[in-house]
Amino acid sequence: MNIFRLSGDMTHLMSVIVLLLKIHTIKSCAGISLKTQELYALVFATRYLDIFTDFVSVYNTIMKLIFLATSFSIVWYMRHHKIVRRSYDKEQDTFRHLFLILPCLILALVVNEKFTFKEVMWTFSLYVEAVAILPQLVLLQRTKNIDNLTGQYVFLLGAYRALYILNWIYRYLTEKHFVHWITWISGLVQTLLYADFFYYYINSWKNNVRLQLPA
Repeated sequence: MNIFRLSGDMTHLMSVIVLLLKIHTIKSCAGISLKTQELYALVFATRYLDIFTDFVSVYNTIMKLIFLATSFSIVWYMRHHKIVRRSYDKEQDTFRHLFLILPCLILALVVNEKFTFKEVMWTFSLYVEAVAILPQLVLLQRTKNIDNLTGQYVFLLGAYRALYILNWIYRYLTEKHFVHWITWISGLVQTLLYADFFYYYINSWKNNVRLQLPA
């Protein structure tokens, strides 16, 4: 494992910790899109179907279990916890995320590396992850003012994917036959969706002002 992969994994884990800190400690999910969290739960559920059949390493298994457990825990908190769900802005979180799922599934059935159930589901998870942040970004644009923890969560989530791109570049340069076009293109699309947010987040940090996104 190279430093970019490890940094990406740790950044991803930090984003989850920040979100759980907000939900569990502050008992608030204000500014957080349930639609995005449901998409991420779907991503991990379809990506890690091999968790009990194909052992890679202890580290790999632990990370899979963490992301599965935390993604479904966050959805549960936002849907069922009496205090947390009161802060959920359902009226603003109206992105029709279910309409993203069918096109991703069709694309996975057509464009994949191997036409098997696990491989198609793995490819499907890549396509869904590429667009899963859209409901969250739309919600942030609607709510305008964004609290620090929400801003940090989204920034870390985007940084994780950017670090994975560096990981792919490093592996392409150092490993023979390392070519995964589906993963690369999906990851690039996902990172580009964060570009506008990164710009305003970094500007707010440099100027020490509260993060605001334009309409």
